[in-house]
Amino acid sequence: MVLDWMLPTLSGIEVCRRIRRKPDAQPLPIVMLTARGEEADRVRGLDGGADDYVVKPFSPAELLARIRAILRRMRPALGDEVLNYDDLRMDLAAHKVTRGEAPVHLGPTEFRLLRHLMEHPGRVFSREQLLDSVWGPDIFIESRTVDVHVRRLRQALNADRRPDLIRTVRSAGYALDSSAGIDRQGRRLR
Repeated sequence: MVLDWMLPTLSGIEVCRRIRRKPDAQPLPIVMLTARGEEADRVRGLDGGADDYVVKPFSPAELLARIRAILRRMRPALGDEVLNYDDLRMDLAAHKVTRGEAPVHLGPTEFRLLRHLMEHPGRVFSREQLLDSVWGPDIFIESRTVDVHVRRLRQALNADRRPDLIRTVRSAGYALDSSAGIDRQGRRLR
């Protein structure tokens, strides 16, 4: 979306904020294209949820290049429509998850949470980081909500008593880690 700051009824910043508040909405790249070029305006635009900020007068070629760059970052390449980790497979186009050969039934929030963890395997994310990445930066909910959704995700992934793939790091957060289902002697937990 290319959005001007100065619109007839709402400001472009307010439109941007409203779009970003919808946690279940598909990711929508937003470029602010406006005559307001002061540093404070650019900061407000980016903090309001814009992915990029272009000041008028502008070069159409540069605007298109910026849009292409945002789309490359936001949209997975065709070959990346399937994420794999251990025996877990996520088909982004079909919106399906399997573990081994068994389907895993997830709600939309658990799907987004698993996707985020699968895109960054092994990395530990705090509750706050997961809230920002999965729910969105403008959502104000209790950080313990993450724990509830991680529990639901674990239940769905481990429905047939497979080893846990989500590691809890005390006082730090959660990570997708195949060693989460390993005991101290190196045996797979069943």
